[in-house]
Amino acid sequence: MSYETAVASMFALGHELAQTPSHKFDLAHMRVLLAGLRHPERAFPSALIAGTNGKGSTAATLASILRASGLKTGLYTSPHLVRINERIRISGAEISDDDFARLHRNVDLVAEQLVVEGTLPWHPSFFEMMTAIAFCYFAERKVDIAVLEVGMGGRLDATNVVEPLVSVIADVSLDHQKFLGNTVGEIAREKAGIIRPGGVVVTLPQQPEANDVIGNTILDLDAIGVSAVQYVPPVSPASAAYLVSDEGQKLLTAEFAETAAAGAERTLYRYPLQVMGKEILVESQLVGRHQLRNVALAIAASEELGKKGLTGITAESIERGVQETRWPGRFQVIPARNGWPEIVFDVAHNPAGAWALRSALSECYGDRSLIFVFGAMRDKAISEMTEILFPLAQGVIAARPENPRAASPKEIVQAASRTGAEIEEAEEVKAALETARVAAGTGGVIVVTGSIYLVGEAMQLLGVRV
Repeated sequence: MSYETAVASMFALGHELAQTPSHKFDLAHMRVLLAGLRHPERAFPSALIAGTNGKGSTAATLASILRASGLKTGLYTSPHLVRINERIRISGAEISDDDFARLHRNVDLVAEQLVVEGTLPWHPSFFEMMTAIAFCYFAERKVDIAVLEVGMGGRLDATNVVEPLVSVIADVSLDHQKFLGNTVGEIAREKAGIIRPGGVVVTLPQQPEANDVIGNTILDLDAIGVSAVQYVPPVSPASAAYLVSDEGQKLLTAEFAETAAAGAERTLYRYPLQVMGKEILVESQLVGRHQLRNVALAIAASEELGKKGLTGITAESIERGVQETRWPGRFQVIPARNGWPEIVFDVAHNPAGAWALRSALSECYGDRSLIFVFGAMRDKAISEMTEILFPLAQGVIAARPENPRAASPKEIVQAASRTGAEIEEAEEVKAALETARVAAGTGGVIVVTGSIYLVGEAMQLLGVRV
């Protein structure tokens, strides 16, 4: 089977959330599939990370720290920006096309045989297949540790079949209510499902409802709760003092590369921190006050993994790992060049993400004119997101990314009616970007946000390296 055929076969299964909850959420079926594959999930230790927002950034930072510590580190995240391979990495490198095609064929053959035998009632979902492929790849390559981002929820997510050395719960807020519950407490209960009896869970204080659920789960399971508070610097209003400019790296290709310079300026957070009895200098390119919390979770989790026997984790490797973390599409700033103004990419896809983006924009661009290119999935809280973000905008272009779940520009305009914003409609992302380019002029900033699918498509069109 070719790589192209394998990817087409995966997408033919439908979107990760396209099937009914009973199909998506059944760990018994995932365990049957993994048994048929001879339990690859038992071949490596893991860290499991759940949360509504920030779990991907936390996972990327933790994996970078472990890699800087000399450990062969697997990283499994979702969704992807441009290519499906982005979801499965070892030591920073994406799974190759050949390996993906080969492992997909192996997993698919086992799944089909289990269905024929009646052991599985139906073919595994897209996310179950992806998770099984990742587990097989990590087992085959004998990783020292795998960092696994929960797809959705936690308790019944396909990743939750592992026995993690450490569980991490990032910030919990409302999202995916159709599947997870209608209150923060109900959603937190699903996230807390990754906590193991007697296990270690790293978290931070957050909304009271979430705190109660997570705290009671820790007590009920006699687990060990570890707070990452000691690794969070003062976040408000002092966080602005941590923002500095530094020399950046070449981030662009294609049209943008014509004038790209290796010395492009970038913004990062820089602050001292006491870690493992030593003072380190945290330098993180993950911008936004919320990212200070995610970095703290990753640092605390890495320290706990060191206590669990993973070697090489030191204050110095933590410092280097944070500095080397790259997580595209999360307040990623592309400098102005070649007739384009400065561009910010951010995958704020729910109200909590929108608030985090608004805070970061206010912190970094309080005196600049902002032109939004906005697109969202139809099942998202579009009205709430637009009410949070659009008051910052001088202009908004509503766009529809190439995804069957995407809301039309007209639907976005209707959802944003209470914002009073002037919104132009663009059926294609390319046209939306060009309109934004003209509207922003030389001194404005284009903000591309609302959906990871919009951000990924825009990055492809502009030749931005993922």
